[in-house]
Amino acid sequence: MAKSLRKSAAAAPREPAGRRRAGEAPPLDRVIHEPVRLGIVSALAAQSPLSFLELKNLLQATDGNISVHARKLEEAGYLRCHKSFAGRLPRTEYQLTPAGRRAFARYLDHMEALVQKYRAQ
Repeated sequence: MAKSLRKSAAAAPREPAGRRRAGEAPPLDRVIHEPVRLGIVSALAAQSPLSFLELKNLLQATDGNISVHARKLEEAGYLRCHKSFAGRLPRTEYQLTPAGRRAFARYLDHMEALVQKYRAQ
């Protein structure tokens, strides 16, 4: 059954990347759209910098979740990670980059447009 699904998906024509139908909204930023990453970006947009522990507690996430999702945002250029020591204890702080702030602003604009379109119906 899985093979037939793969074949049908592969056979389906794909629209070239970057092309949309008239009036169609641009795609959401998939890097930010994932719930934990959206939480991280939202928290950092409101208060920056935040430590690893502050993000973990604020989002009620595991160490692994924060670490993996913060790294994904860092790889996208949306946040900066600074590691230091407070005495003998390691401290990791995160801060949005200018690109991260712009991406978050675009994401919010996109979501706002969707809400307005829905309310207009």
